[in-house]
Amino acid sequence: MNDEMSIESYLAAGGVLSNPSNVPPRYRAELMTIMASFVDSALAGAAGFVDIINEGPGIKSRMAAARIVLEKTANADRVLQVMGDFGADTERYVDHHPWTARLDREAGLDQSRSKHDRRLAVFNYPLEGWADAVVMNLLMGRAVAVQLAELSMISYQPLAEAFRAIQPVEAHHARLAHEGLSRLVQEGDINMLQESIHYWWPRVAISFGADASDKFETLCALGLRHRSNSDLRTRWQSEMRGVLRELGLNAPEPA
Repeated sequence: MNDEMSIESYLAAGGVLSNPSNVPPRYRAELMTIMASFVDSALAGAAGFVDIINEGPGIKSRMAAARIVLEKTANADRVLQVMGDFGADTERYVDHHPWTARLDREAGLDQSRSKHDRRLAVFNYPLEGWADAVVMNLLMGRAVAVQLAELSMISYQPLAEAFRAIQPVEAHHARLAHEGLSRLVQEGDINMLQESIHYWWPRVAISFGADASDKFETLCALGLRHRSNSDLRTRWQSEMRGVLRELGLNAPEPA
């Protein structure tokens, strides 16, 4: 960045930042929101999966589930350390929210933030047994892959690097879920699996946020977003329909 260019112009031209002391107040606020949403979602997701571990069919399934809990918590910690550079109290942060809190299973869809913290809305809903957890983990795992591809291009370099390191870990979780669902298709009740797909599909879909976002252009100008919520959701839906089709399952019809 040259002396005559403002930080805002530098970011709008595709520049990146690497030091908390350089970021403008608006940029800092939006960056903290992005990080808090990821950390809170990872911690809430891990906490919700803990009770499912011992429902796994066999020791290897339980080990895989325990590994997912451990690694999602580690992913949260990786981003939380970046938040710490901006003054977040990383030691106390995880004690502030009831990560296991959930709504009733049949609570209506809601695109607003959780009343508990900044987790994505999908993590407000409870899992119902092993098969349901596998379905949710696959649907959300593929959504996370799409979201991380976007987040890895973020203009704050330390955070982009953290997200790029997290990508293969989350991709492995999605592969484990794919393998698990494939086994359930061969061994289990297809109707039950379809019910779980229809339950989680709209709840995962709203994790991408509203189609119309007043802040999108501002975030793009700051280098914090590149593709719209609608584009990301459409990509997930297309990929997920193909995955389910290969497994002999069906995604819900478009509304």
